[in-house]
Amino acid sequence: MQPSPHTHSTPGPGIGPSGPPGHVVVVGGGISGLAAAHRLVTAGARVTLVEASGRLGGKLRTGEIAGVPVDLGAESMLARRPEGIALARAAGLGDLLQPPATATAAIWTRDALRPMPQGHVMGVPGTPEALAGLLTPEGVARVGRERELPPAAVGDDIAVGQYVAERLGREVVDRLVEPLLGGVYAGDAYRISLRAAVPGLFAAARRHGHLLDAVQEVQREAAAAAPAGPVFTGLAGGIGTLPDAVAGTIRAHGGTLLTRTRALGLARTPDGWRVRTEYGTLEADAVVLAAPAWSTAELLADSSPAAAAGIGRIEYASMALVTLAFRRADTAALPAGSGFLVPPADGRAIKASTFSSRKWAWLDESAPGLTVLRASLGRYGEEAQLDWDDADLVAAALADLATATGLRARPVAHEVTRWIGGLPQYPVGHVTRVARIRAEVAKLPGLALCGAAYDGVGIPACVADGQRAADEILATPTLARGTGEGAGQ
Repeated sequence: MQPSPHTHSTPGPGIGPSGPPGHVVVVGGGISGLAAAHRLVTAGARVTLVEASGRLGGKLRTGEIAGVPVDLGAESMLARRPEGIALARAAGLGDLLQPPATATAAIWTRDALRPMPQGHVMGVPGTPEALAGLLTPEGVARVGRERELPPAAVGDDIAVGQYVAERLGREVVDRLVEPLLGGVYAGDAYRISLRAAVPGLFAAARRHGHLLDAVQEVQREAAAAAPAGPVFTGLAGGIGTLPDAVAGTIRAHGGTLLTRTRALGLARTPDGWRVRTEYGTLEADAVVLAAPAWSTAELLADSSPAAAAGIGRIEYASMALVTLAFRRADTAALPAGSGFLVPPADGRAIKASTFSSRKWAWLDESAPGLTVLRASLGRYGEEAQLDWDDADLVAAALADLATATGLRARPVAHEVTRWIGGLPQYPVGHVTRVARIRAEVAKLPGLALCGAAYDGVGIPACVADGQRAADEILATPTLARGTGEGAGQ
């Protein structure tokens, strides 16, 4: 990955001990770490963020294809959670928030593009009628018999796929739940925790013996609580512009952001913490660990072996993103909508495709002669494709796109982005594991964790976790003494 010229800052060997109280080191420059640093520095703390790679933003990344700016990672965030939008506004991007131009998607299954059904919760339907055309008649009828089954309890946790298959049949899981969950976690529905991945449905399922009743309750609550407006939003220019904007705000408040600076060790001191890096040592009153699970586990091995062991067991899935630019005249027959998802049961190479120029007005307007599409490949346990050459990944994506949509034109440009260890997995028991990890970390004053590995993989969830970690640190006595009223304003 190439460093961003806006975030790259290479420290020399002169990193030294901190000055006055109130110094926090944030390890990890993804959106969670940036959110934590932003919260801390605007509260008056002195912040140094260290990031091992050459750029900030983690899975948020922009690039170019055929001279057009595009997202090469996450492209949108939930609009019905406030944290991501609020951070974008705080970073000066409020005027660039933009909902999708179309949210009409499809499922490519049983050799046809079929409309995404309405009225579901992460693919779990509330009525059998919603699935007509997507499932076989037998599959739809199976859903309709769910209330004839004895009521079931979900217990402390259960795999999404197991629970839904038992109540509604495997066809619902294989044709709808799997592709939707796969789009978020690149995982296996028969391993993913209902409690961690779909907490609202888990809570409702504990109150109802029948799954259809639980889904309908979640839908009623969502309709009552959600403000009018789109479910998702992006940013003109790409959601990947958010990290640099947040970084600029952090710098404006006096924060220091160091890329290409790997944290090698973490140790307690009588007054706080010592973070050993490639270029020297940082003395800190407190530390926020916002790095991926494997890095965090290594850093905590001496200070908290129990927490390190739990974190080290968190697994990740890898994926590849193939971005393609076509002459617009060659894509006139492309189906309507924003794209489609692909159930793994159908054995295709790709797991999803987004018609980016259709989905985002800013992209459509910036390249009126081009159509930009992207396709993703790779799921947990099915990642052999990531070892393919770029040319083979592009060929696989084009072959599936041709079969699904009839698009047989050759692209004028392509870009392959590999996200190795990109998406943490939330198997059954994940919530309990995270609670134990946090309980162990809480025994160490002035230390907090955040990131996608714990409480949610979406942008708002990661922002919220970073802010929660910052608030924990700000509540410690040392930091309270070091952040005077009005500091940082």
